[in-house]
Amino acid sequence: MDTPLLQVRNLRVEFRSRGGVTYAVNGVDFDLHAGETLGVVGESGSGKSVTCSAIMGLLPKPPTWIHPEATAIFEGKDLLRLSERELCRIRGNAISMIFQDPMTSLNPCMRIGDQVAEPLVIHCGLSRKEARARAIRELELTGIPDAAHRADCFPHEFSGGMRQRVMIAMALVTRPRVLIADEPTTALDVTVQKQVLDLLRARQQDLGTSIILITHDLGVVRHYAHRIQVMYAGSILEHAPTEELLAHPLHAYTRALIAAVPDPSQRGQLLPTIPGLPPNLREPIRGCSFRERNTLGHPELCLTDTVPQLIEHSPGHFVRNCPGCYLRSHPSQEKAIPTRNSFTIYDLQIMRSGAAGKRSAAARSSGQAAGLPRRGEN
Repeated sequence: MDTPLLQVRNLRVEFRSRGGVTYAVNGVDFDLHAGETLGVVGESGSGKSVTCSAIMGLLPKPPTWIHPEATAIFEGKDLLRLSERELCRIRGNAISMIFQDPMTSLNPCMRIGDQVAEPLVIHCGLSRKEARARAIRELELTGIPDAAHRADCFPHEFSGGMRQRVMIAMALVTRPRVLIADEPTTALDVTVQKQVLDLLRARQQDLGTSIILITHDLGVVRHYAHRIQVMYAGSILEHAPTEELLAHPLHAYTRALIAAVPDPSQRGQLLPTIPGLPPNLREPIRGCSFRERNTLGHPELCLTDTVPQLIEHSPGHFVRNCPGCYLRSHPSQEKAIPTRNSFTIYDLQIMRSGAAGKRSAAARSSGQAAGLPRRGEN
């Protein structure tokens, strides 16, 4: 494969305060290639957002400490070694980020058009008139109706889905090489989620942008990511092409995540969960970090004194080699993501006109619309 656009090696991030040290990210390695989407999944607190924020230089110092041997090479430059002024030339220009909550990310006192145009003035040297015209075109491309008029509105005058479209327009207006999407659909209903993700994919195809997609939803990465890396307790436990990882998960944690995906055909049954809590990151990880919660492997075989290493099981498929978690052969009882996942329960062609389609969405999702099967049917 070609040279990675972004290459991260041995990323270790600690938060040092009077209360002690939090070991947030513990030796993360990954590559991002041109034009691909890398899905990053894992529970809250697994280090997904901290990893990307560290790469972007968004973590305050102190209390953040990044290991001196860590590197994040982007177009021949180590992002972790750049000065703040040098990073400012890259952030919002060559690398952009979409944050989780657009309402708290957008400036409530600035008009939408000014916020989308601002990166063009700062990074591209356009006049405010030129930047505004291009910002309006970008808003139109992201599906904002009557963009010239809506550009004069404030964030509180937009719905959640429309605000997220504005965030996408802001992130892509400078034609970045890399886009980090940090749970971009968290607060949106499922049909608006699909619209936003389809928009991201369409703009990616237009611009050739590489995307790091952070999410909790395995259904999302199944449809939109080329590769998936599974994070837990600040480390990558498994990493593989999407179809390979979902069809043949090798780590007990990956299998537990897949098993926890709700199956609409199993009505009236308790939802499967992963018992227990992630380890306390105030203490260094010794041995297997998933040992105490391992119900799909052999916890009695998990390492207790050495951290499992990431090895290549098959071409492109990497997994931590803990004896109690690493499944060396594909199990016959392996559970894959249900075919009728959160996107295929619904008729995905609805919701083309905002709130006008929500009643239709509710009817169709319960199988009451003509031509659609009821829940639980094929």
